[in-house]
Amino acid sequence: MKKIAIIGGGIIGMTLANYLDTEKFDITIFDSGKHQATGASAGIISPWLSKRRNKQWYALARDGAAFFEQLVKDFSLDENIYEKCGTLFVRSPQALQELEQLALERRAEAPEIGEIRQLTAEETTEMLPLLKPVESLYISGGARLDGKAYLQHLRERAQTRGVHVISEEAQVEKKKAKWWVTSGQARVEVDELVLTPGPALKTLLDQLGYTANVSPQKGQLLSFETKFETEKWPVAFLEGEADLIPFQNGRLLLGATHENEAAWDLEPTQEAFDQLTKGVQSFLKEDYFSDTAYSYRVGTRAYTADFAPFFGPIEQEEGLSVASGLGSSGLTTGPYIAHLLAQHLNTDNSVWEMSRYTKEMNLYINKKEE
Repeated sequence: MKKIAIIGGGIIGMTLANYLDTEKFDITIFDSGKHQATGASAGIISPWLSKRRNKQWYALARDGAAFFEQLVKDFSLDENIYEKCGTLFVRSPQALQELEQLALERRAEAPEIGEIRQLTAEETTEMLPLLKPVESLYISGGARLDGKAYLQHLRERAQTRGVHVISEEAQVEKKKAKWWVTSGQARVEVDELVLTPGPALKTLLDQLGYTANVSPQKGQLLSFETKFETEKWPVAFLEGEADLIPFQNGRLLLGATHENEAAWDLEPTQEAFDQLTKGVQSFLKEDYFSDTAYSYRVGTRAYTADFAPFFGPIEQEEGLSVASGLGSSGLTTGPYIAHLLAQHLNTDNSVWEMSRYTKEMNLYINKKEE
């Protein structure tokens, strides 16, 4: 049996640990829990109307969203973790027309979009009662995912499968064609090493003599505990930065910030509260949030210079694979990336061809000059 270590227990690492073949691999996952983007996240799975021009990213996000049907079955995800609830888009009338046309075009290759319907102002308010009467576009295929609940569920599942979970930071080194991983309580020699630690990939690869084009980005979400009956409400993309994400039991999330300069900082800020609540305020019938109990979720995303993810084996290093740079779409793309990596590792497939989803690895990772 081969030994494999995964460093980083976020959405890729923990999903990968659950898809690896336990009859083939003795699996250890290292994760300190610090700075984790997924553990602080909750988000919208609805990538189809994105205006991003990167066709590889869109193909990955589209197929990642489609993969959730299998993911839900494979991991028995309940509605507190993932639920298909539909998506509302609130835009100007002209923009709504353009979005509807885009949805109709893309549904040919993404039937998961489901129903596409222009809503009147009254229909919008009926579907999401917090909103002012305003026209919107509804697509039935949108969903919500609670990243924190997802990771907790998968961590428990991994441990029942015999995966060793070590809640510590790890260092890596290579000795005589073997990979060594060291933490405070463990030192293990492994045949395969998979690095999925978000922006901390830069530090780990530096230990192995590589540079990585990946940077940290702070993200803050607000979670409100309300008395609303939110179970049947759709998620909403509001014009600007604010997303409104209803969950079960009256929980409403607003998010999220994208703070490049804050990097690794995890302190909640009043500026984030003001930005998110003011960003959504003009769309609401009244101020629902000023006197409502709330908490922050703060994490650190990984992003690249071209805002695209990279993942796969490092050709020059047998037994080394990486994944990072997911940015704010990690909840949509992360599980699918993990599944692709698991397929590659489980089958001993020496061919890795992912040009439909990602650019060449050497755009992001390179050997240091001597």
